[in-house]
Amino acid sequence: MNVGPGDTIVLHYKLSSSDGTDIESTFEDEPIEITLGQNQLAWNLENCLLGLPLHERHVFMLEATQAFGCFDESLVQRLPLTEFPPDMALAPQMMIEFQLPNGATMPGVIREIDQNEALVDFNHPLSDCPVNFEVEVLEIKRAGSHQPPDSH
Repeated sequence: MNVGPGDTIVLHYKLSSSDGTDIESTFEDEPIEITLGQNQLAWNLENCLLGLPLHERHVFMLEATQAFGCFDESLVQRLPLTEFPPDMALAPQMMIEFQLPNGATMPGVIREIDQNEALVDFNHPLSDCPVNFEVEVLEIKRAGSHQPPDSH
């Protein structure tokens, strides 16, 4: 059985920089469970999972454009301080979840603050970075299936 669109899968994964520095890993902790197509992982990382079999480790070497994209200057915006909660203590390098009109959230990092505005960067923190994506699928639960999961 291989991973297909809409499947719920249990997996271990590791993201590392192209020089091998670990960024994030579940291999020493509990695995995660995700459902493909629900934006729980970046879509390009999800695409790497399609077709993978159970219990094999795979490493994908992704260029920045294949991973989290290239830095986009238009995603760096000046926001009036009045748009932030009055009791929020803003500081450079602080990450904040911003509520979008459709109800979704988008993280932004405060780059600068002056008396009237904050410069916020909405680029992914790993934009412009090639990464290695290592993954092992431990369990596959078929989309729309009421059968017990396949973990053999």
